[in-house]
Amino acid sequence: MLRVGELIRHAIVDVFIHEGIHDPVLASHAITFPEVKMTADLRTATIYVMPLGGKDTDAVIGALNKHKRWLRGALAKRVEMRYMPELHFRVDKRFDEADRIERLLHSPKVARDLKKDKPE
Repeated sequence: MLRVGELIRHAIVDVFIHEGIHDPVLASHAITFPEVKMTADLRTATIYVMPLGGKDTDAVIGALNKHKRWLRGALAKRVEMRYMPELHFRVDKRFDEADRIERLLHSPKVARDLKKDKPE
């Protein structure tokens, strides 16, 4: 599942680099595809997406969903599989979570606790 997800992730990046999608929303955003998760039967691919800067995520997801049939066909040309999985696009929340943890670690309460535990 991991290998197939990685193949699809590389293929979708390749589609955006070499072919592109003629959509004003997608053309105006730089998009990263950090991860693709596959179901156990390899019939569904959940593609995690993050527009650079984290802005307009709903518009970008909407545009990708609008073109997912075409994208599925473009991926079928690049990835050799018996069945090309159904594509689902989701916003990648990992960046938000990492930022939250970073802020938490630098908060005064945590700094105070770390200072207290540190041997002198």
